[in-house]
Amino acid sequence: MQRYTAKYLRIESGYMGQLVEWPEVVTEGATLEECRAMLEDALHEMILAHRELAIAIPQGNALFESILAEV
Repeated sequence: MQRYTAKYLRIESGYMGQLVEWPEVVTEGATLEECRAMLEDALHEMILAHRELAIAIPQGNALFESILAEV
């Protein structure tokens, strides 16, 4: 089992979700809940595709921290 880190961004049409460790796994949904479900589905589909093509699957468990900057 791998744990991946999802990030969500509020966009005009709802939410965009993306995996930090695997940026190619990205989707959108009208609500945050819909986006979460679609992102999970996209992850499973990407894993299946990578297995079929014998491509390495990126490892999960990213570490996040805040960085303060004056802007």
